[in-house]
Amino acid sequence: MMAVLKSPSLRKRCLPGVVLLQALVCMAEQPAYQHGISLLHELKYPVDFEHFEYANPDAPKGGELKLSTTTPIRNFAGVPGTGVPGAQGIGRTVDRLMIRSADELSGLYGQLADGVALSADGKSVFIRIHEKARWHDGVPVTTRDVKFSHDELLKLPFGKVYLQSWIESLEIVNDKELVVHHRGVFTNSNLVALTWFPIRPAHYYAGRDSTRALVPPVGSGPYRVVDFDSGFVRYERVHDYWGRDIPVNRGRYNFDVIQYDVYRDATVAREAIRKGLFDIYFESDIRHWNSSYDIPAVEAGSLIMETRSLQKFIGLASAIVLNLDRERFQDVRVREALTLALDFEWQNRVFQYGSQRRATSYFANSSFASSGLPSQAELALLAPYRDRLPERVFTEAFELPASNGAGMHRSALERARDLLADAGWTILEGRLVNAAGQQFELELTTQNPSQRRLLLPYIESLKTLGIDARLRLLENVAWVNHLRARNFDAYVRGHDFLNPPLGELQSYFGSGTADLELGGNMAGLRDPIVDALIEKAEQEAATIEQAMTACHALDRVLLWGFYHIPLHIPDEERFVRWDKFERPEHEAVAKYEYLVGSAVRLLDSWWIDPDKARRLRPAGK
Repeated sequence: MMAVLKSPSLRKRCLPGVVLLQALVCMAEQPAYQHGISLLHELKYPVDFEHFEYANPDAPKGGELKLSTTTPIRNFAGVPGTGVPGAQGIGRTVDRLMIRSADELSGLYGQLADGVALSADGKSVFIRIHEKARWHDGVPVTTRDVKFSHDELLKLPFGKVYLQSWIESLEIVNDKELVVHHRGVFTNSNLVALTWFPIRPAHYYAGRDSTRALVPPVGSGPYRVVDFDSGFVRYERVHDYWGRDIPVNRGRYNFDVIQYDVYRDATVAREAIRKGLFDIYFESDIRHWNSSYDIPAVEAGSLIMETRSLQKFIGLASAIVLNLDRERFQDVRVREALTLALDFEWQNRVFQYGSQRRATSYFANSSFASSGLPSQAELALLAPYRDRLPERVFTEAFELPASNGAGMHRSALERARDLLADAGWTILEGRLVNAAGQQFELELTTQNPSQRRLLLPYIESLKTLGIDARLRLLENVAWVNHLRARNFDAYVRGHDFLNPPLGELQSYFGSGTADLELGGNMAGLRDPIVDALIEKAEQEAATIEQAMTACHALDRVLLWGFYHIPLHIPDEERFVRWDKFERPEHEAVAKYEYLVGSAVRLLDSWWIDPDKARRLRPAGK
């Protein structure tokens, strides 16, 4: 199937094999349903595909997979944004309308849905539910379940932010067909949202609270919960699972049993993986990656250390967000000075073993990132705003000064001091003060204790500039209230994008989301130039190349605005695993998904090698 392009004229020319329907047609003419959809490119897999390339259709079923989690088992609702984290692995019990393949930029294929069609004006998507789709209690999955799930999610802030902003209505045509009507025109990210939108059983939740489930509800997916308490949850493969042989599932979900054990302390979890009490551990602390696995099992090759590079998320894995509602941060010279004061290279050498790369683009590690000088196409987009943009947007490649990592980055601090002086801040008896004699204050906020060792050196650099800088560590409840009231100077947060970033730009940078509680635009950025470039990227671009050009231009405007202090790009996956698994031959193509923690988990394409598992048993297996 060809890509469904956003320009109506281009759609008519480029999609001879796709019948696209006008919105609000009450099915008088049947939609020409397709097996998948993409707004960005031609689908990799044809209508008659049998399985994903990164899955082995002949993989044997059987065996047990044991994993760890830090989250206590307290909620089985399977819906995000309730305030009580869901049980780890609960997503395996519920199917989605569509799933995104792991080896395409944005290829979406039906799971619960066996057909999807886009209207000619791009405002409506028609969805058909698979005739065989069943809940575990035998009740058919219907459009009533989809409507119920949508309406319940809109009761939560999460749903309001990620669905209500673009879904105008859901129109049920019959038990198996419905239409999703957009407030404007569908973007790629809107369709991707349908891949994580959890479909839950309306008949089960009648009279029940759909946001809290202390016992597992009825599911529709390849696994069901068979045992649990606050310290573990055990899933069993559903042997009569309705979707076992549909193409997106074939060769996947091979383990008979999957169990998650709760380890609240990472030190205990590391000791447990070394003793063989579970099978795979994902190591997020680079210190322990370099120092905690010098044990005989690793030397013997029975415990394997492995890394994976991937491109699912791009941009800033973390950044320091400056609250633009604070008057002192409204001067770009101040924001640039604060950015220059952070010595990334020193922190990376001392604390991260040189493993991290600093982000110098909001879309780093992707083709959407700007680089070098603007191209002619970028200049054409930027030219109408030339009198309102810094000249260096047009004439300089964006760079951040890099230190040698040996100590104080004196030249960067001197430049920061000069910028602060230009903005009216001067040093008086070691204190940075304005004309009224008020000292520059900055409270850096985080709820992640592990970030303290990275942020404290930055605090010291700010004090060198005369700034009264301090670090505040918040627990979860205080953190939510703090952000909801926008009661912060600077806050450390993840700022990455799902690749491609199209569709999330408004949420992160648009003026319309600047006042949204707990939204993506935590800086409170309100800039009509940014808004116009977002419109170019999300709505007006007729090709993926035009969208990239618009993102390049937007990237430059944001970078030279110094609205965020960039830290590192998304890291590679680091994990240790006991040698009991076999894996698909072509797993490496799946560069857009993680091993775990995503809708398409590559781990679900692995299987147990019984001989290897038996050899490990004496070590605790």
